[in-house]
Amino acid sequence: MRPAAALSALVLLAGACAVPAATPTTRTSRLDGDRMLAAVGVLAHDSMEGRAAGTAGGARARRWLLAQFDSIGLAAPDDGFAQEFAPGSDHGGPPGVNLAGILRGAVRPERVLVVGAHYDHLGVRRGETYNGADDNASGVAVLLELARWFRAHPPASTLVLVLFDAEEQGSLGSAAFLADPPAAPGRMAAMVNLDMVGRNAGNELWIAGTAHWPRLVPVAEAVAAGSAVLVRLGHDRAGAVLEDDWTFASDHGPFHRAGVPFLYFGEEDHADYHRPTDDVERIQPAFLTAAAETVLDALLVLDTLTTPLR
Repeated sequence: MRPAAALSALVLLAGACAVPAATPTTRTSRLDGDRMLAAVGVLAHDSMEGRAAGTAGGARARRWLLAQFDSIGLAAPDDGFAQEFAPGSDHGGPPGVNLAGILRGAVRPERVLVVGAHYDHLGVRRGETYNGADDNASGVAVLLELARWFRAHPPASTLVLVLFDAEEQGSLGSAAFLADPPAAPGRMAAMVNLDMVGRNAGNELWIAGTAHWPRLVPVAEAVAAGSAVLVRLGHDRAGAVLEDDWTFASDHGPFHRAGVPFLYFGEEDHADYHRPTDDVERIQPAFLTAAAETVLDALLVLDTLTTPLR
């Protein structure tokens, strides 16, 4: 665990840091890269049938994920780990199921940080299985590893770790979660979303959200300064040149609408995005681990903050 003083120094120096860092750092990983890669392999296996919401493959993935929650030792919300939801009148398709676990804060348990990743993907289409290794077995694998780390190193704030369903249908799971959350949005200091963090040819990881929530800029810049990947801030400004706006592109979108500050970690699309070739063999293990470490740094900084981000 990085000493708290070093984390404070990161935040204080953030304003002077360029993004991305000129020379990415190399350090001993605190997280188990082999275990994350293995988790991607399980979730992106053909037997999961692409994990589409409401399918047998999605239910199979959910059973495995619940077993991980149990082995990590997460606490369940009052209504249990699973939250079923209907697709809603504006969306067709079967109902979905979110999974949420809680690590209660040791110092300020009333302050909540939400960490999310969607576990669903596109299923089987025209006889081909869309395994979704990067989208988004990678984000789920990182979330599980972060949960294990924080179980061993209790956070000051309460962590609510959510695996969303039906993101591919328009972030339906995160919208359903906010309609009946285990903690009111006013208690949520920030939401961190992980969606596609397993590969990038340019070693680039984007953080979106700071354009909307400028008090998060020092956090993101501090994290960039210590990252082994090239961290870029953006993809959150309408009309920005050469950048799609990701403000509502994934499960952080409903949180933003609800007034919860967010940081979205992800990469730009690659050739296998939403194709049956998004398989575990194309994940870059070193990038996956470095991205996970970067998210861990962000959560450690967020956990130490005492000033509001709104």
